[in-house]
Amino acid sequence: MPQLQLSFNASFALKKEDLLKILRVAADEEGLAFPLSDLMTKTGLGNKKVGPMKSWAIRAGLVQGHTLSPEGQLILERDPYLISPLTDWFMHAHLSLAGHGFAASPNQPADWGGWPWLVYHYAPLHAQFTLDDLVQYSSAVFADDTPKVLTKNFKLLLRTYTDSTALSAIRWLTLNGTTYTTGDVQLPSPYLIGYILAKLWERDYPDDTSILTKTLLDQPFGLAALLGLSNTQLQTQLDTLETYAILEQRREVPPFQLVRRWLSPLDLLDKAYAGA
Repeated sequence: MPQLQLSFNASFALKKEDLLKILRVAADEEGLAFPLSDLMTKTGLGNKKVGPMKSWAIRAGLVQGHTLSPEGQLILERDPYLISPLTDWFMHAHLSLAGHGFAASPNQPADWGGWPWLVYHYAPLHAQFTLDDLVQYSSAVFADDTPKVLTKNFKLLLRTYTDSTALSAIRWLTLNGTTYTTGDVQLPSPYLIGYILAKLWERDYPDDTSILTKTLLDQPFGLAALLGLSNTQLQTQLDTLETYAILEQRREVPPFQLVRRWLSPLDLLDKAYAGA
């Protein structure tokens, strides 16, 4: 039976100000490989918060082990105060995969816990919902957890998308009263979308230079759900990526195809920040 897997944060919400303290220590030569007491001193975070903030940094794709990931190093150099929406989108993409990175995906989103399940299953089916709606629906999926546990954990997850100190700038979810709404996203640079596409391609089609367009549109754990778009809206983004020479579309006769034109995902991430 699927497990919720949201206890990594120990009830501490994502707060970029605190996350930055972890990243700055991770950028040092020794990284984060210190006893808890030393990490507390270096980051200025309390003993209950320093561990969860490190977990946030790892799940957000900015830290690998005890040091910055290659992407995390690039991002900290280009966005040293974590204020760019590009950084928010990057973190959202990685958080939606529950710390597994772009590893081979499981059979169903719930197998990786509540975050992938929300992004890739629940949100695409519900343009509007309340926390109570979400808890009631999820109780049949994560049946080992009580409504109280589900409420506590999903409330904290949802705050990631609505708090100004977290990822609210991307508008992947918006909150009006008690109602959350999807489908009103503030999309990032085409190069950042290209980075995410390249990572997904690297994961699912590593040996292919071209795939059917339909294959991408139907991709499990795919680009449309992650960006909060319908397949029709995603096609518009693919058209834009073509104008940036990130990919080529072959649409003369069906079945339509996509041809990759990027050098590496990190190259696209670098171009995203270069144009910010």
